[in-house]
Amino acid sequence: MADKNAVTIIAFSGDLDKLFASFTIATGAAASGMKVSMFFTFWGLKLIQQEGSKPKGLNWMQKMFSWMVKPGTEKRSLSKLNMFGAGPAMLKKLMKKSKVPSLKEMMTAARSMGVKMTACTTSMEVMGITKESLSPEVDNIAGVTSFLAEAKESSMTLFI
Repeated sequence: MADKNAVTIIAFSGDLDKLFASFTIATGAAASGMKVSMFFTFWGLKLIQQEGSKPKGLNWMQKMFSWMVKPGTEKRSLSKLNMFGAGPAMLKKLMKKSKVPSLKEMMTAARSMGVKMTACTTSMEVMGITKESLSPEVDNIAGVTSFLAEAKESSMTLFI
């Protein structure tokens, strides 16, 4: 039977706006007393990789992905109206003016509220991301079967 007080979120996208939505929902649910679990896969996985982490021992395709999609909270593009980086800069400025926390602050808040953050092992392997390069906020590395078992027990699963 599903736990009516639990939510699982699949963070598939690495886009700034979608990650903000993921963390807004996660922190809102946690603040409401819900058990929250986030599963980071493919482009969403780049968010929870430490900024400045250097690829080691990767094949040339993994190195290209690493070069094209930067890790961490700062180098995120928008899903729409990216405008060669002007879109994210404008959004961040508007959010700061409105006293909305940064993505890094939201990530830290989520962790302090007990939100569980899991990195997908398959995506890590494909993209050449090592356990050592993950952000300290990540508390679990697991495959899809572990995620599905957790999602099965929650009342709500969101794919962002």
